[in-house]
Amino acid sequence: MEIKLDNPAWYSLSETHKDFVIDDDNMKFYDPDYCPFGGAVNDNETESGIAAYASLTDSFFVIGNRPDVNDKVQIEGELVCNQMVIDQRIDIDIHENIISLQTEIHRGDLFKLVNLVQPGYFKNKTADLGSYYGIYKYDQLIAVTGERMKMHGYTELSAIVTHPEHTGNGYAKQLIVHASNKIFNESKIPYLHVADNNVNAIGLYEKLGFVTRKKISFWKLHANVL
Repeated sequence: MEIKLDNPAWYSLSETHKDFVIDDDNMKFYDPDYCPFGGAVNDNETESGIAAYASLTDSFFVIGNRPDVNDKVQIEGELVCNQMVIDQRIDIDIHENIISLQTEIHRGDLFKLVNLVQPGYFKNKTADLGSYYGIYKYDQLIAVTGERMKMHGYTELSAIVTHPEHTGNGYAKQLIVHASNKIFNESKIPYLHVADNNVNAIGLYEKLGFVTRKKISFWKLHANVL
């Protein structure tokens, strides 16, 4: 099954997340209210699907090989990521109070924190794609981790975010342990994507037992204004 990770958006939208799909022949995209990601089964037949999706959202990402586009869409850039996986539970004690972010207040705090640190990826309904967990201090949400793309056998960890004023305290590590072990409890394997130049994050993930499976590209696209 691991080969499915070569095309995570396509398989997630074909399986666990099929209710969130916008399907256009060769392309599958998430509804843009949930996630700005898509994938293709054939890299040489992406023009029409990408152009159709570009009419729905300002900017978005195609995961995998460089997509073909027509003059209605522009490729803005390539984000090269390490795709990392872990194959066993993480045996580290958790001493922080980690809660499931389920209420409307929690969801609002989650949206604001993730977009403060990683703007552009987390949408109004992204939290509906999986479970999200957080740590509060003095009524402020200061660190989160959750689930994004999900397929049979695999769940992606995402939004691994700590407020800039609270970094260096091990909050991300404990949230990753909590979320990863919850995924293992579901008989699934956690995986994640991290920019290949983010050496600090990669170092943390490696210490926890994650290994890099491959490099994978997220191509950022947007509609041309004619």
